[in-house]
Amino acid sequence: MNFENTFKQIDQILWKEPGCSSELDYIEQKSWLLFLKYLDEYEMEREEESELEGKNYNRIITSFYRWTSWAAPKDSNGEIDVVNALRGDDLVEFVDQKLFPYLKKFKETATATDTLEYKIGEIFDELHNKIRSGYNMREIINKIDELHFQSAEDKHEMTVLYEGNIQRMGNAGRNGGEYYTPRPLIRSIIKIVDPKIGETVYDPACGSAGFLCEAFLYMKEKISKTEDVETLQKRTFFGKEKKGLPYIIATMNMIFHGVAAPNIAHGNTLTQNMASVQDSERKNVILANPPFGGNERGEVLQNFEIRTSETAYMFMQHFMKMLKAGGRAGIVIKNTFLSNGDAVGVRKLLLENCNLHTILDLPSGVFTGAGVKTVVLFFTKGEPTKKIWYYQVDKHFTKTSPLTESDLEEFIRLQKTKEDSEHSWSIDVADLGDDFDLSVKNPNKVEVVDERKPVEILSSIKELNEEIDNLIVDIANNIVIKEVL
Repeated sequence: MNFENTFKQIDQILWKEPGCSSELDYIEQKSWLLFLKYLDEYEMEREEESELEGKNYNRIITSFYRWTSWAAPKDSNGEIDVVNALRGDDLVEFVDQKLFPYLKKFKETATATDTLEYKIGEIFDELHNKIRSGYNMREIINKIDELHFQSAEDKHEMTVLYEGNIQRMGNAGRNGGEYYTPRPLIRSIIKIVDPKIGETVYDPACGSAGFLCEAFLYMKEKISKTEDVETLQKRTFFGKEKKGLPYIIATMNMIFHGVAAPNIAHGNTLTQNMASVQDSERKNVILANPPFGGNERGEVLQNFEIRTSETAYMFMQHFMKMLKAGGRAGIVIKNTFLSNGDAVGVRKLLLENCNLHTILDLPSGVFTGAGVKTVVLFFTKGEPTKKIWYYQVDKHFTKTSPLTESDLEEFIRLQKTKEDSEHSWSIDVADLGDDFDLSVKNPNKVEVVDERKPVEILSSIKELNEEIDNLIVDIANNIVIKEVL
């Protein structure tokens, strides 16, 4: 069955549920069911691989709690056993009173925190079943059971659709960019930063883990020996997320993408005391889109050298502190950081301690629904900034015409040599004033001047208004004719 059609059909069923009123609810409920089906096939694969190697595989989920037992028992024809399959109130009661408590206990019984077993326990410790109709749940289960994740193509299609759902979840939230950063932008940032196997990659405000998932896919292509697989699985990616739902989505998203036991923590990054950071905690690469605005308690502000109430500026200090010497970062941030008076101290700290070599200026339409202009800061820790190369994306983006990777191809090409062009230029930090204003001012952009006289402009406006009036009349007449007919 087609993943896209199935996802749409499931959303239509969830629409009937009183406890599911938004895209956030849809993806939360769809996720845990999809996750259990995915886990069942994952464990089947491990069983088959172990059998070929002459080894035993001990299942994490056993007995009646397996998907093939409680959710999708089959008859002799391989179809859902409608006689023995749970449905109605019995199904909801089993999920609420037996299945979820069973899965939550893995957090206590797991041998270590870096295991898939522990992650399952963490996920179901945070989740709640909001599907109250056992008949709706049965219908959803039957549709999910038709999906399969055995082939690489199946997994790729599923993750692409899942990412699309996460995007809609972000756009349904208070801030469109709160959970979702466009994947073409993420992939382009990763190409510039170029994380290598053996390096650590960190996102302390990971949302749905888009940066970490894409970094994994990018680095997976560079695997050259068996040890690289375990390195990427266990010792490369680290994330933290403050909010419960995106933390759960992030963990599942990474598992879907192929990281069996993601190193993602649930908590507020900004509560960490920056003065106590040890070198062993620092990372080689930081990729992030930190939240802006918000409020933090007074004691949180005390953790930072430069006191500010803006969370994005606190995160900037965290990034600088958490990078190893020679470490690299690609950070999406609201463009007001470049000139805001409250950020002077943070900009000064950044320029003195890091080489801010590149600033990518993006138009407001990149983040659909967020309505903010952003920039991407690329910097390396350990040497002061002398020159900054800017690139300005001069194109309008909308929901129906979003940013694509091809829109950033010129940026990636020119960035290698820091060439000047109509869209790119460089500035010397020595020429900056005491406010360290880094505002985007393209000296090469040719401004199109409207040389028409005011009378001519007014005449054009009048003509356009007349065309609109005529069009409205035509539409109205057509409606009347149809009604008569």
